[in-house]
Order: sequence, then structure tokens, then C-alpha cells
Amino acid sequence: MSEELPPSDAGDREPVEPVDEVRATDADAWATAAAEDLAAEKARRRTQYGPPPGSAAEELRKLVDNVAEKLSGLQSPLLGGIAGPAAQQVVKQVVQQAKAAVEPVIERNPDVFDHLAAAGGELLAAYRSAVQAQEQRWSRRDDTLRDRGEDPGPGERIDLD
Repeated sequence: MSEELPPSDAGDREPVEPVDEVRATDADAWATAAAEDLAAEKARRRTQYGPPPGSAAEELRKLVDNVAEKLSGLQSPLLGGIAGPAAQQVVKQVVQQAKAAVEPVIERNPDVFDHLAAAGGELLAAYRSAVQAQEQRWSRRDDTLRDRGEDPGPGERIDLD
């Protein structure tokens, strides 16, 4: 009877996993759930608003393609039926040359267009801020005149001296 028997409840237990593995599994589950939620939200927005806009370089490329397509499809009523096909061929050649000149610039410098778009947004924000500040000064000036008892009336008084 030198054999040791395991306790009676030892066979019913499952092996205990180390704590680190449980935490790693929880973190993976959290990341997976967050990724699934993000994918579902993107799909919902895509169906509601359409596909998101591409980079500024892609948008410029789309613009050039659309303008080229519209110009190539124009019929020239001013030149008549005889000169129309020749004029249309010239327009197509000019459009192709413009596309050939723009395409390499877009390919080599796609980030430049993103920076230019961001700079345009910053300029617009600065302009908007300046206009709002000026509007506040104008409205404040009218209030100070009214406070002093001077009514500026429908127009503004101009001192000609």
C-alpha cells in the first residue's frame, strides 16, 4: 500500500491554465471584437454615405479623367459639320497630352497633393476665423454707439474730413 492515490476530486478538475495565457486570450478577444465592430461601422457608413473619398492624388486623377471624358465628347456646333471631326481630334490630342503630363506628377508625388489639400483647409480655417473676428468687431461697434445714445440709423456715418 505504498501507492499514493490521488485525491478523489482531482480527476474531476480541469488543468489550470497559467494566468498570462488567460489575459492574452482576453486581450485577443477584445481586439477581435473591436475590429469586428469597426468593420461593421465602416460597412454601415459605406452603405449610408457611399464609398469614402480617396487621397487627394486619386481625386485629382478622377477629376482629370472626367474632364478629359467630357471634353472628348463635346460636339462643336460653331465649326460646322466639315471642321467638327478635325476639331474633335485636336481636342482629344490636347486632352491626351494634358493627361500624359499630369499622370507622372501624380505618380511621383502623391503625398504632395495630400499636403496641398491640408494646406487649403488650413487657409480656409484662417480666413473663416478672420471674417468671424471682423464681424464681431462690427457688431460690437454698433452696440457701443447704441450704448452712448447715438443711433447709427440704417446707414453708417462717414467722416469726410
